[in-house]
Order: sequence, then C-alpha cells, then structure tokens
Amino acid sequence: MTSPISSRRRFIDAARRLPVDRPPAWMMRQAGRYLPEYRKVREKLSFFELCEDVDAAVEVSLQPFERFHPDAVILFSDILVPVRAMGAPVTIDDRGPRLDKPIRTAADVEALGSFDPESETRFVMDIHRALRKSIGDSAALLGFAGAPWTLASYLVEGGGSKNFLAIKRLLTEDPRTLRALLTKLSAMVSDYLAAQLEAGADAVQIFDTWAGELSPREYREFALPYARDAIARLSRYGKPVIYFVNGVAGILEAAASTGADVLSVDWRCSLAEARKRVPDRALQGNLDPTLLFGPPELVAERVAEMVAETGGLGHIVNLGHGILPDTPIESVAAYYEAVRGKP
Repeated sequence: MTSPISSRRRFIDAARRLPVDRPPAWMMRQAGRYLPEYRKVREKLSFFELCEDVDAAVEVSLQPFERFHPDAVILFSDILVPVRAMGAPVTIDDRGPRLDKPIRTAADVEALGSFDPESETRFVMDIHRALRKSIGDSAALLGFAGAPWTLASYLVEGGGSKNFLAIKRLLTEDPRTLRALLTKLSAMVSDYLAAQLEAGADAVQIFDTWAGELSPREYREFALPYARDAIARLSRYGKPVIYFVNGVAGILEAAASTGADVLSVDWRCSLAEARKRVPDRALQGNLDPTLLFGPPELVAERVAEMVAETGGLGHIVNLGHGILPDTPIESVAAYYEAVRGKP
C-alpha cells in the first residue's frame, strides 16, 4: 500500500503538471476579514503593524489552515511592503492603500532606493521560516509579491484607481520615466521573491492585478517584459512561479510567455478555454468569489464543475480573485470539502 501524498507534494506536483490524487486547493486572501479570529487580532494591531509582527503574522497565516486545512499556506503580508522599504510612504486604511507622494518624474524614480530583503524586510523572511517549521510537509508554503506594472500603478496613482489615468498619461507622455520605474521594480521583485524562496517558500505568486486594465499592445510593452525579467531571475531556484492577472482572458497567451509555471485564471475565462489556449501551463482558479455567498450545495456543485473542466491535472483550485470580507464560513468549508470529494 502506498502512503498518502502530502499536501505539500500535491501542490508542487500540480504546479509542475504531474499526476496527483486530486487537485490541491487554497484561496487568495484566505487569511483575512471573513474570519472572526483574524478580526480579533486586527483589533489590537494596525495593518502594517500586523505585517511586521512575526508572531501575529504567523498566527493569522495559520488561521485558515487550522480551520479548513488547505493544501497551501500563504504568507500574510501585502504587496506594498517592499515598496515601503524602497522609501515610498504608504498607509493603508479602510479605504485602501494611499501614497501621499506619487511617482510622476524621473527624479521621483531615482529617489526610490534599493534594499536588502533580509535586512529591511527581515520580518517577512522570519515569518516564512516560522511557517515552514510549523507546517512541515502538511502544506505548501507560498510567498508573493506584486508585479512591476501593478506596483507602478499604485506608486504613480497614489493608491487605487478607477481609470488609471495618471499612469496611462505617464505611459504616453513620458514612457522613458515609466520604463525606468518598471526596470527598478522588476529587479526589486526578483530579489524580494528570491529571499522568500531561500527562507523556505515552496512557490511564489506574482500579482499583476492591474495589468488587465491595459490593452494587449500596452500589456506586451509595459507589463509583460518586466514580469518576464523578474520571473527569469528566479529560474535558478527550480521552484514554481504563479502569475495572476485579473482580467487575463484577452492576454492569456502573452501572460503565458512570462515563463510562469502556473497561470491564475479569473472567472471571466473558463478553465477549459484556458487549457486549449495555453496547454503547456498549469492553471489556477477560477471560482467567482461572489459564488461563496450562495448556499453550500451550490458552492460544491460549481467547484465540481470547475475541476471537471481540467480533469484535475495541472490544476490548482482557487478563486478567480481574493475572498471577500463577509463570505460565510460554511461556504468556505463547502468549497474545500468539494475539492476533497466529500458530500
């Protein structure tokens, strides 16, 4: 009798498109406000205080694992943590991130500093080391970073945006400055992710959340090359890289050319279609997070349909975006039970 496969092995094998007993599953933003135990921790700490408090960040990273036993535990942090280490003043409140001094000129780009991830963001690496020791082989450990284009969007816009006018104006009016910013961010992202892999992460995810706001032509010129360069510098580790774009359908083939091992697909593109268009990549996704507000029976049905689209091979079950704050706990449990084949 063969011993059961560990969740850690299941996740890594699925990312490499190797046969597994069932597809692994986790959720983007799985540690967050939908969990009462997370809200209790946040009563005591601000968001960035939580990110920098190793013990507290380990605790909240493990909260969904202890409740639902997903196949992966992702570091609790934020994509803007390394941007702060570069010298950009970032605050986060209920309205989201805010940068009071947006990047608009070549001098602004020059003022962004480089940093040693093991020094200025040592807390991130210490969280990884503590999580690795805690979970062992019982789950894969995931690190992450924002992609150069998405980080540049926050830096230039001064926070979130509805139309991304500031960065799109920079793209057309001063592309040299924008490329200098993207080049600097690409080097930072690769160094930051490399440090996470060295600290124990089994895989890393690159969030290019706002790249879907670009036309295919602009994506190929201003997002793709810089994501590809960051990913290429991680190849020496031989560990899977996942690439996420919200709204990836129109640029799916281009996104595959980043060199990422896994493409995370949102619900606007079926996994069956994605498999036909990029057959040489593992896929992640792609349940609409709002479906988790439906009854558990519907959640189970949709999860089964999603897995059937890929046959479970080379598929990491996930949402098409992050879990929403008021999501019912019962539906999250139904999601994981459906992946495991439980009624």
